[in-house]
Amino acid sequence: MTVPRVPAQPGPRPGAASASRDRVQPPAPSSGAWFPGDDPGPRQFADLGGLELENGSLLPEVTLAYETYGTLDADGGNAVLVLHGFSADSHVARHPEIPDDSPGWWEQMVGPGCPIDTDRYFVVVPNSLGGCQGSTGPSSEAPDGRPWGARFPRITTRDQVAAEILLAHALGVRSWELVIGPSMGGLRALEWSLLGPEVGIEVRGLAAVGTAAATPADLIAWSHPQVAAIRLDPGWHGGDYYGLPDGEGPHAGMAVARQIAHTTYRSAEELDVRFGRLPQGGEDPFTDGRYAVQSYLDHHGDKLARRFDANSYIVLTESMNTHDLGRDRGGVEAALSQITARTLVVAIDSDRLFPASLSARIAAFVHGADGLRVIHTPYGHDGFLIEFDQLGPMVRDFLEVERVRPLH
Repeated sequence: MTVPRVPAQPGPRPGAASASRDRVQPPAPSSGAWFPGDDPGPRQFADLGGLELENGSLLPEVTLAYETYGTLDADGGNAVLVLHGFSADSHVARHPEIPDDSPGWWEQMVGPGCPIDTDRYFVVVPNSLGGCQGSTGPSSEAPDGRPWGARFPRITTRDQVAAEILLAHALGVRSWELVIGPSMGGLRALEWSLLGPEVGIEVRGLAAVGTAAATPADLIAWSHPQVAAIRLDPGWHGGDYYGLPDGEGPHAGMAVARQIAHTTYRSAEELDVRFGRLPQGGEDPFTDGRYAVQSYLDHHGDKLARRFDANSYIVLTESMNTHDLGRDRGGVEAALSQITARTLVVAIDSDRLFPASLSARIAAFVHGADGLRVIHTPYGHDGFLIEFDQLGPMVRDFLEVERVRPLH
């Protein structure tokens, strides 16, 4: 597939200012989190009580925000759990019954007639524990009535799945036809395949997309400067920035963190072919101007700073670092061999965040894996958000086979 290059711009005049830089934007809010009193949209909320965390502490009054699509069958056999990536949330797709509902982050994958067909399946999409879009996280109210902020306890991938298990119980789901997750959602999907059956929730099908059985050192290394960028921002205020006026929160640090992360979401090939060494608009990189690729990263950094929460960024990053399916299970290969679900493993060949070799490791040791499927794309890790013509048929075909498999 050919990556389109951005349109060439007229040569910059020396010292010329960029129109994009001159465009006035309102200051970023101190937090882009959802707060009680904000419009909930199609979110639903489950109050799940207290949750004992892996570190031994108790997180009281846990709430998960979630959205559902479709209808649960009388026998409960058509439930699908979709687990989002790092900065996404419960809004995976538009709700057909809601006029003017906004598009979701996996719009082409979930919905009527889509690979995950909501005319057939009851789809549940929770916002992860530690997130900022309605689930309990750092922006939530602590027992003392103030936001948790940096006091929010360290959580693990297993803690997030433990909260989702409580949600499944609350919804009356006793089996999942499919648990699917890309990226960070894939970490949780893998944990679900083992933790679910331990508490009596069958996982019949598992789909791990662009993910890993254990977070590699390279990803932990990339995450380290991202967290530092936020904590070193004077607007972070030790995590107590909620309620500050717009423009005074840690938006600059979070924007830098996102720029670092976004570089790992794309491939070197795509960035070079798409942007090359083009200047941005009328800017001159030989004075105070930017290259087009720098402007691209600035855009994505600012965009996230306006819709996300800095403390959640830290909490979710650190939770990803804890992920190791083999911890206390005899090692990664032994843990993978314990998965009984029929499994779809999808790698992205240009992924530099979760290289394809990590997916190959999953496919090699899960007995129910149907080989390794590969998305061929120059777009890197974000291929799972772009290459629906490849990913969609893989998931659709997998579900068709899973649907006719007899219950056991």
